[in-house]
Amino acid sequence: MTATPDHPASDRPTLRERLRALPVLGDDLPGLDVDAAPGEPSALFLDWLGHAIDAGLPAPHAATLSTADASGRVDARTLLLKDVDGDGWVFATRADSPKGVALAQNPNAALTFFWREHGRQVRVRGPVVPLGPETSADDFLARSEASRATALAGPQSAPLASLDAYREAWDAALERVRTDPGRVLDAWSAYALEPTTVEFWASTGAGQTRLRYTAAPDLAPTGWTKELLWP
Repeated sequence: MTATPDHPASDRPTLRERLRALPVLGDDLPGLDVDAAPGEPSALFLDWLGHAIDAGLPAPHAATLSTADASGRVDARTLLLKDVDGDGWVFATRADSPKGVALAQNPNAALTFFWREHGRQVRVRGPVVPLGPETSADDFLARSEASRATALAGPQSAPLASLDAYREAWDAALERVRTDPGRVLDAWSAYALEPTTVEFWASTGAGQTRLRYTAAPDLAPTGWTKELLWP
């Protein structure tokens, strides 16, 4: 907005002031009951995720995947969680995408989940392993036709000449999906992040709580230790 006599520039808040004024978390938040926390992290994660799903939170399965390549260059992007099972926290992507290449060079990664409406965050860190062609194919075929067409249309993150070129390639890929519904992208790969640490953070009107689980394979029966962290 251009400054005018009625709206001098000095009357407008700065970006810093506008950011400070933004609401972040609500007051009625579920928090984290440390005494009731289970012995291993996946049970608590699934409980929190279930609450987010039942509450109708937008994209509760969305997570930020953070990776670093062989040179240490860090990248992050949002993707969707596919499962949490004996393999770990499962997601999928093209093996020849930037994140797939980074994971091949350096398998250590992190997933971050944030449910703002509940004032909760979970950080899952550890090595990532590919789950093999059969699991990858099953994941690809479970995707919608539109999603499979997007994966088949062209190499992810490569330069694109124009939106018209993309639309033409996507339309052709969608036709291939419909005429050959069993078609699987060879480069598609399902992965599991096998956690070494899982950290739960919760905010309430009374402050913040952080609880970290650390893998301890020799510790029976859970294989995990728990400790509180300063917020």
